[in-house]
Amino acid sequence: MVNQRDFFRGNNQEISSDLQGLQTPEGDLYLRFFLPCQDEFVLRAAGIREVMQQPPDRITAIPNASPLLLGTINLRGQVIWVADLGQFLGDSTLLNTDRPEIPVIAIEDQETILGLAIDRLGEMEWLDLENLQISTTIPDQIAPFVQGEWISTDESGTALRLLDHVAILRSARWAA
Repeated sequence: MVNQRDFFRGNNQEISSDLQGLQTPEGDLYLRFFLPCQDEFVLRAAGIREVMQQPPDRITAIPNASPLLLGTINLRGQVIWVADLGQFLGDSTLLNTDRPEIPVIAIEDQETILGLAIDRLGEMEWLDLENLQISTTIPDQIAPFVQGEWISTDESGTALRLLDHVAILRSARWAA
């Protein structure tokens, strides 16, 4: 039988010093990713249902569908649309679909699911909303979908833009 002391073998001093080195993350968890133009964006992890690598031949093209949509995939028995997020946001650089796998982020709100095809995935990161800034330099075509941005403190000054997954799902652009 295993008791609680079996989990804490060794010097209690060592255990407490190890725990002091751990930091409690501040903010919320976000997924960083890149579009074909190499702009970097984030989505709140809470709005993401799943992240997958999808072979292009498993995305079924649908005739007469919006040019923003690559097709559909089967996600555990549920058919969902997959959109080219870069094209949706007005990126002129086309997504390279001539590769073994395409990263797809499945976003969800109130049982509505949409797959967003992107160029490449970044890392998961804890970001603090208190540092989120509203920018006046966000292009008009993406402004309805951007909640704000974090500006890098180094000399590059690059922006990490936070996308609103609900605004993307509910957009009138899908009807076009």
